[in-house]
Amino acid sequence: MAANDHGKLNGLFTYDSFGAGNKKTESHFLWWCAGAHQQLLKDYPSEHTKYAGLGGVILATFALASLSSGYAIYSVFNNWAWALGFAILWGLIIFNFDRFLVSTMRKYGVGARKQFWMAVPRILLALLIGITIARPLELKIFEKEVDVKMAENQHKKLLLNDSLLLAENKTAMENAMQERAALSNRKLAIEDTLARMRQAYVQEADGTGGSLHRGIDKLTRLKEQAYQAAMIQYSPELKLIASKIGYQDSILNSSKANLDMRHKQFETELSSKLGFLERNKALSDLSDQEPSIFWAELFISLLIILMEVGPILSKLMMSAGPYDVALAKIELLQMAASENEMRREKQLQFDKLDSIYKNKKEITDELMEQIKESQRNNIKKSFDQWENGGLMEKKKIPMKDLVKDIKSQFDFEEADVL
Repeated sequence: MAANDHGKLNGLFTYDSFGAGNKKTESHFLWWCAGAHQQLLKDYPSEHTKYAGLGGVILATFALASLSSGYAIYSVFNNWAWALGFAILWGLIIFNFDRFLVSTMRKYGVGARKQFWMAVPRILLALLIGITIARPLELKIFEKEVDVKMAENQHKKLLLNDSLLLAENKTAMENAMQERAALSNRKLAIEDTLARMRQAYVQEADGTGGSLHRGIDKLTRLKEQAYQAAMIQYSPELKLIASKIGYQDSILNSSKANLDMRHKQFETELSSKLGFLERNKALSDLSDQEPSIFWAELFISLLIILMEVGPILSKLMMSAGPYDVALAKIELLQMAASENEMRREKQLQFDKLDSIYKNKKEITDELMEQIKESQRNNIKKSFDQWENGGLMEKKKIPMKDLVKDIKSQFDFEEADVL
């Protein structure tokens, strides 16, 4: 009877069903977060929990970074889409960076002192990232207190702006008020004079003043005429004073309206510009004023920074295990094999060049010997011909011309030789 495709024989499991042929490739997310070699790590069960915990710490920094950056962006743009997108992006950047830092730290074959100095730049970078993450989260934790302090700071700015606006319009408003007061005093003086003149003729008529004789007589009519003449005299001036007072009132009303408009404009502008920096300033002011907030903020910052530095510290505190030894073995063997291969290739190249050089040297030596012999024979032949030719012609060419001719025929450049 034959076994089926699943390693069973008549419905029963066989040895083949437990073999490597049916073993599925598994993947552990937290191991991947820790930057571990998953296939190698599976062979060492005692290391599983350790690297799963390390992956969880790195995953926690991803969550903190996402929350912090998302809140910071939302406080600036007040848009959930922007906040969510940037939160995911920033969280992935921090996650990838922490994963890179942890995965590049080796435990086996490296002393504790060297591990510490290798971790120092990583810790500094982690501290910087931790501080960056901590501030927005602190603003969110103290959000209500920060809102109250921001309102207080905003009110102070409004008061300062109002005082500056008043100082800017102070001269014009004071001049208008002084002019109006002078005109009002003049108007009151004229009206008082007219009132006294009217009261004088009325009292003369009813016998309560003046001559104390009741009835309209000559004196009463004179006083009445004097009052009417004064009314005619002062009426144009009163109208002019009234128009001037109205003009000064319009100046004062215009200045007050301008102050109100600029106050509302500054208030609207101030409200629209309340962002991350204003919230940060409000939290700093609270820390300076309230020791309790300062200490709470300090401990929260230290906690968040510690969580960010956590992956590096966790890797430093981890003892070297069988997985680290196996990983070092693989890496060192691969590096040694690569170095040996490079060394062999280099030696082969050197031997090849050395062989070529020796071969060329032998050929060159042999060629130089042949050239030397050929030059010796040719020079001797040229001298023999020169002597024989000189005897037959009874005239020889100068020796220097003979040497020059020989040199031009048998000389050669160094580059012509192999």
